[in-house]
Amino acid sequence: MNLDQQILNNSIRSYLVILGILLVTFIIKRLISRFFASLIYTWIDKKNHSELRKSHVHRLVVPIEQFLLFLVAIIALYELRFPEAWNLHLYKITLQLAIESTIKFLFIVLFIRVCLRTLEFISIVLEQKAKLTKDQTDDQLILFFRDFFKVILYIVGFLLILHYVFNENIGNLVTSLSLVGAAVALSMRESLENIIASFIIFFDKPFTVGDIVKVNAFTGTIEKIGLRSTRIRTQDKTYISVPNKQMVDSIVDNISLRTERKIEMDLQLSVTTSAAALAQFALFLRNKIANETSTINGTVFVSESGKQFHTIHMECLVTMDVEFGAFNLMREQLNLAAVEYANKNGIQFAEKG
Repeated sequence: MNLDQQILNNSIRSYLVILGILLVTFIIKRLISRFFASLIYTWIDKKNHSELRKSHVHRLVVPIEQFLLFLVAIIALYELRFPEAWNLHLYKITLQLAIESTIKFLFIVLFIRVCLRTLEFISIVLEQKAKLTKDQTDDQLILFFRDFFKVILYIVGFLLILHYVFNENIGNLVTSLSLVGAAVALSMRESLENIIASFIIFFDKPFTVGDIVKVNAFTGTIEKIGLRSTRIRTQDKTYISVPNKQMVDSIVDNISLRTERKIEMDLQLSVTTSAAALAQFALFLRNKIANETSTINGTVFVSESGKQFHTIHMECLVTMDVEFGAFNLMREQLNLAAVEYANKNGIQFAEKG
């Protein structure tokens, strides 16, 4: 067999060499793909958990295999001379140019696909690590940046196709898009302000998912922090969306970060109550607070005396370890104890307050 025999302007030897390269690449592509996928995983997760490696590395293997095989095929085939017999014209372009453009298009698509799979792979691994922490802000942050970089990759892929496949000057296109973007930014100023506010929330962390907050007369639990708004499940079990700009500009009371809860009560007693009875009543309330193991910094004193009523002011702090239901029960017991003491000792409450 004459290996130098020409077929379509190329020798049989050239075809065999290229076929051998493709065959070797096809055999070792899985090994190389697993190596690169494992390398990326090790770079992300220094601890290198074997279970996570087994469950996530395979996500990258297939796209890397396809991209590697296609890349080697392009490099090998470019060593061949294009057959003159195939030098046909299709409309205003040659067949050779059409094939080259198709190859470039497939190369860009496969490259962007590998980048997208790598991005998803990284986000999944980081999500698994984020779930090990109590703070849920990092979970939201990973999802946000995953979607953000996906959009960037799609835009880059689109521009690469325009430039290398259709030979368009993307400089003028980018300039035009910049002008359009500026006009859109002006018309969507409030949305952009909310997006910037979402970054402030993510990095400043005045509250996180799961916190109980009070904002704009609403009290509820943060369920989701989005790009435009924050979703809150109120105490009435309604679901409200508050623009992120308001969450940044308004005064937000993060109830979950309180160290204590306050019980406060004003007892307005009749002006016929004697000073000794007021003092005994205040002493009773002090002892009542002192006997509660969960209360700290209890204060009871006669705050007002006047023509219409006398006032005994009582306040104390309760540790956040006490559940909200138990906290309300404690408030109820203190109020009932005050009423019971007043009834037992003949103390009248003021009719007007």
